[in-house]
Amino acid sequence: MTRVAAIDCGTNSLRLLVAEAEADRLRDVVRRMEVVRLGQGVDQTGRLAPEAMARTFAVLRHYATEGARLGAERVRLVATSATRDAANREEFVAGVQDILGVPPEVVTGAEEAALSFAGATREFAGLPTAAPSPYLVVDIGGGSTEFILGGATVEASVSVDVGCVRLTERHFAADPPTPVQVQAATKDVDAALDRVREAVRVDLAASLVGLAGTVTTVAGIALRLPAYDPDRTHHARLAARDVARIAADLLRARAEERAALPVMHPGRVDVIAAGALILDRVVAAFGFDEVVVSEHDILDGIAWSLL
Repeated sequence: MTRVAAIDCGTNSLRLLVAEAEADRLRDVVRRMEVVRLGQGVDQTGRLAPEAMARTFAVLRHYATEGARLGAERVRLVATSATRDAANREEFVAGVQDILGVPPEVVTGAEEAALSFAGATREFAGLPTAAPSPYLVVDIGGGSTEFILGGATVEASVSVDVGCVRLTERHFAADPPTPVQVQAATKDVDAALDRVREAVRVDLAASLVGLAGTVTTVAGIALRLPAYDPDRTHHARLAARDVARIAADLLRARAEERAALPVMHPGRVDVIAAGALILDRVVAAFGFDEVVVSEHDILDGIAWSLL
């Protein structure tokens, strides 16, 4: 049985999935996630910071060792928003090549969307309680957010440069952010959603499927989990009113209050409020009653592409 290593290098986190196919589903051998904040300052400088690349390469060396130990026969690293925007991305490419033996694939927004859609929705076909299609899959990242509409395949997609790290760095200078800062961030998000409407027929979607750490963290808060538990958050349904309430609470909370939440990863403390704001605006603007949460996303799509 072929075993593969998929690596998702985003603006905020670096994630590893070693997996193998089991019928029509992936069997996880191991999943890892570290917040490395590769996109630190990219929105302002247009370059990857040396310290951010150093953090990323350190974790990547560990992932390379882990993949080899577990017998992964194929490796693919997909790099997304931060590296697309960086003027010095060739330095990053060379570092990854040196560590993994293969270059990173700095994918376009459309390619990122297709991988996310496959990872999130492929398993729905075999689930009797699955959300109805067509799906609007929303992948909230650190630097960008992808919107993908489709059923069996992708019908339309768009990537907008609004993510939890980018929005925090642009607008949230205070902790907690001031009402004026929240208003400016909201205006930024709403302008991006106007661009989404122009590119994707969101009104055709029967279900909203939310991906990535912002969404799963909000789900953990809504479920009042004593600790983060992906088995509980996967395919949980978040009511629109709960998303709005949690987003408002996070925007009012100080860093120490956010950090004290039992499901909060330390690397998300400073950016979760902006991420929750994005999720809330998506739900409200597009008129959905709930969000179906998926723990499976672009990382799973990368693994499937290798299998």
